[in-house]
Amino acid sequence: MNRIYKIIFIGLLFTSPAVFAQTVKISGFDREDTRDINFEIIGKVNSNILVYKNIRSKHKINVFDRDMNTLETVKLDFIPDRTFNIDFVAYPDHFYMIYQFQKGNILHCMAVKMDAQAKRMNEPFEVDTTRIPVMSDNKIYSTIYSEDRSKIVIFKIQTRFQKFNMQSLLFDSDMKLLNKNRHLADYNERRESYDNFLVANDGSFVFTYAKQSGNRDNSNFLNLVFKAPLQNTFTYRDIDLQEKYVDEIKLKIDNRNNRYILNTFYYKKNRGSIEGLFTGVWDKANEKIYASQFTELYDSLRYEAKSGGLLRFAFDNFFIRQIVVKGDGGFILAAEDYTTDTRGNNFNRYDYLYNPYSLSSGGYYYNPYTGYYRPYNRFDNQSTRYYCENILVLSISKTGILEWSRVLHKSQFDDNEENFLSFSTLTSGNEIHFLFNNDKKFQVITDQGITPDGTVKRYPTLKSDQKGYEFMPSLSKQVGARQIIVPCAYRNNICFAKVDF
Repeated sequence: MNRIYKIIFIGLLFTSPAVFAQTVKISGFDREDTRDINFEIIGKVNSNILVYKNIRSKHKINVFDRDMNTLETVKLDFIPDRTFNIDFVAYPDHFYMIYQFQKGNILHCMAVKMDAQAKRMNEPFEVDTTRIPVMSDNKIYSTIYSEDRSKIVIFKIQTRFQKFNMQSLLFDSDMKLLNKNRHLADYNERRESYDNFLVANDGSFVFTYAKQSGNRDNSNFLNLVFKAPLQNTFTYRDIDLQEKYVDEIKLKIDNRNNRYILNTFYYKKNRGSIEGLFTGVWDKANEKIYASQFTELYDSLRYEAKSGGLLRFAFDNFFIRQIVVKGDGGFILAAEDYTTDTRGNNFNRYDYLYNPYSLSSGGYYYNPYTGYYRPYNRFDNQSTRYYCENILVLSISKTGILEWSRVLHKSQFDDNEENFLSFSTLTSGNEIHFLFNNDKKFQVITDQGITPDGTVKRYPTLKSDQKGYEFMPSLSKQVGARQIIVPCAYRNNICFAKVDF
């Protein structure tokens, strides 16, 4: 084990006489932990930091102590060959690993309980099985869990013969089955979409349904779809769009106030330019709309947010990245300017959002596995440049009214991978930290905080005291009130940094 251990103390915050120190500790790495591996930060279990790693058919979990020393590397020898998509649900003193593997034409979904040392606390048990057709997608099971982790839902979606067929399994925190449900509906894969599958703390299952008037058109019909924990049927409720068009709908659960929050950019005409933000708030208890608001984004904000081009196109490449719910039911929304260029072919939001293969690569099953670390593909013949530009931050009240707006300026690009681009957030007390690389070598993390009244604070940057560490803030995970784990690369190896604020 080649161990690298670095601690950085960053001095006084210039906007305050108080001392603001950030401590960074970087783990070591094994020689086989190259940039070709897949990984997932499981989280903090007891005082240990757990990270899952996979390369080809090898699966392992690294156990780090509070100083990011490697306590143990646990090989997951019990995982069969042809295992796909491993999910984790972490608790203070244990975690569940949920995985699926294929044997013949049968997919098996399994679960196992593990402790803070990544040792099994029971034998793996079968959750569900599925017989799959030849040449269909074999990554079909999705795992979601509630904000308080008291409820877990494992579901699968099949779309064949113009039917939407979904089966969901609801479990409690001990993986005891509470409800099993199947939902069948007519389905046109080119004009209809289901997305945003979430589970509330009480076990309610909710998602969105949108319909387009034509292929690659914007949606002009939106439903909120939900069911109570033990209910056997789903309820569809229309969301009035007032003859406007939307895309990229984002759903957030406000567990404290018992509401569902919908956000999407809207258009006044089909395939036009983005005019503003639509916010819809659904009251769960009374099963009705609590608030509905179309907020037009004004010209001065467009001027500040745009990275180039005409003013009316300023938000056309912005995508909603994060929504943080406040205690009173309001929320902070962050969107980012994102584009790609493949050998001169610029892709716009219609290419991203209306790809005919977006439901699944096999055309039969819903596959939710996007937004993870993508190993560098050095053998790809196509050269793609990724751009991640400014961040738009909006504060919205519980009734959907815009309270304030801010633009965090950044300019990022990289060729053939986007792991070092974009941003992450850390919510700490009454402040949200936005973390992103803003240098070409990805070795310095910019830290800008935003307070509830919209005040922007610029904190000292984060970096290693030794050159060569490249950070991936967008793939980080918050594991404590003021603690975050950030993946990083050292030469051709992957390691992890623990940052305490």
